[in-house]
Amino acid sequence: MPDPEHVSTTRAAYDDTADVYAQWVGTEISSAIEGPIDRALLGAFVELMAHADGRPVADVGCGPGRVAALLAAHGLDVIGVDASPGMLAVARRAHPGIRFELGLLTDLPVPDGSLAGAVCWYSIIHTPAEHLGTVGAELLRALAPGAHLLVAFQAGNGERVHRSEVHGRPVSLTSYRHAPDEVAGCLAGAGLQVLARAVREAESAHESTPQAFILARSPTVPA
Repeated sequence: MPDPEHVSTTRAAYDDTADVYAQWVGTEISSAIEGPIDRALLGAFVELMAHADGRPVADVGCGPGRVAALLAAHGLDVIGVDASPGMLAVARRAHPGIRFELGLLTDLPVPDGSLAGAVCWYSIIHTPAEHLGTVGAELLRALAPGAHLLVAFQAGNGERVHRSEVHGRPVSLTSYRHAPDEVAGCLAGAGLQVLARAVREAESAHESTPQAFILARSPTVPA
């Protein structure tokens, strides 16, 4: 079955711009891109992974492997997943000691209940709202009982933002500014327990909208 249009167009855009994107955003989490609150939430997620017990943790929609590198630096077994072969090539060059695999938000290359945790760091921004429930269901499938999930995204009221140029290159790339309540509702509807949410105002030059973060957990006892 062919991939949905929003997946194929997003993949093509990132394949075409993977090198310049990595030059701009870097291959590590940094204060140039993430604010103090963002980095603190990632730090809290790492603390929650203290009981991973050797099970893998996923950076879902990993791009050039920035979150994957942070997790690996704290001794976690990490798998980075992305739909763009171009981005995966950049990630593998930057982080040769980390495993990176081709996969979709709705089709992760991991067994049921195998992940100790997962981070979706701005990876749902190209997913239309009507597909968020499917993403939540796939994450629930992949997470072990009691595993944690951290999701970050650009907040709004469902606005659709289309770009025909990225870093000087012609592309067709659409992003969505999801409402935090809608994302939380989709995760809860899939069976995940929403533990916390935060929204901060735009504070960096590259931000034009508030930034949202949701921490969730899979049920302790499988459904």
